Amino acid sequence: MTIAEHDQIPEAALGWIDAGKRAVLATVVETWGSAPRPVGAQLAISSDAEIMGSVSGGCVEGAVVAEALEAVEDGRCRILEFGVSDDQAFEVGLACGGRIRVMVEPIGVGKGPDVALIRQLAEARAHRRPVAYVVCTESWDRLLIDEAAGTPLGAAVRRSLVTDRSGFQEVEGTHWFVGVHNPPLRLIVVGAAHIAQPLTQMARLTGYDVTVVDPREAFATEARFPGETIVTDWPDTALGTLGLDTRTAVVTLTHDPKLDDPAIKQALASDVFYLGCLGSPRTHAKRVTRLEEAGFTEAQIARIHAPVGLDIGAQSPAEIAVAILAEITERLRRPETRPGGIA
Repeated sequence: MTIAEHDQIPEAALGWIDAGKRAVLATVVETWGSAPRPVGAQLAISSDAEIMGSVSGGCVEGAVVAEALEAVEDGRCRILEFGVSDDQAFEVGLACGGRIRVMVEPIGVGKGPDVALIRQLAEARAHRRPVAYVVCTESWDRLLIDEAAGTPLGAAVRRSLVTDRSGFQEVEGTHWFVGVHNPPLRLIVVGAAHIAQPLTQMARLTGYDVTVVDPREAFATEARFPGETIVTDWPDTALGTLGLDTRTAVVTLTHDPKLDDPAIKQALASDVFYLGCLGSPRTHAKRVTRLEEAGFTEAQIARIHAPVGLDIGAQSPAEIAVAILAEITERLRRPETRPGGIA
């Protein structure tokens, strides 16, 4: 799955390098107050002053570009600090200003990161592998660390990946900036039911790449799901092809065991962060029995959220969709509520 163009910051920098230019990465590493962009936001700058991305919504980009062009020449990495005034903040949609610190790194020059390291980062992103780009801003040592690393720094990275938050971490007396590069969020909806229509729209607005899976072509139509990705394979085949990972949520809505159960089994055997299944408590009890007979453990089955969605008294399809998306959001943003919590 491709990363949205506006998020292809390391990839843009590599494109310029491959075209014979030099490139710089600028990253927001700390913020105070109402900063226009979050920690981890990036801007790529070419030696021809081309840019991709943003570190401030327009407030300080000009100054960052000027520093980046100097970094290309002198090979020095640097940390810049800017105060964003109330007027500047208002122009980018904020009520009040703040301060930001921006790390500027010329790629392949001086103390900057090696081109090979940025290529490894881009490859991990292309293959949906969660990874952190870790920098010691004192020595300018750098590492790429994934969630499987078994070191103290690896544990800090794992927490950052799970919470989806970039920032400084102190590990054994050394301060490291941990830049999180998680894959885009995905929602796979099994069953092109009436609830799926508002759910897919809301999920897209929330930032999910959405796929609707239903072999019943009378339900899974462009007319009912305009602009959505629709897969008409059987759910087990579809989910196997799509691939399931820690940035994927799965919701089953068909009520039909022939369709729901194969998808549920695929999801339970994976690392999806959320699995929700439509159905009453009685329906779910029958589902549990079938899964137990299929060899799934009590702990595995406990990962299922059923009846699906937070209990907010939802009645209409749109209200049920709100409840489902709210529960997905809770599991994503409060990982300590997931089975097993944060490792």
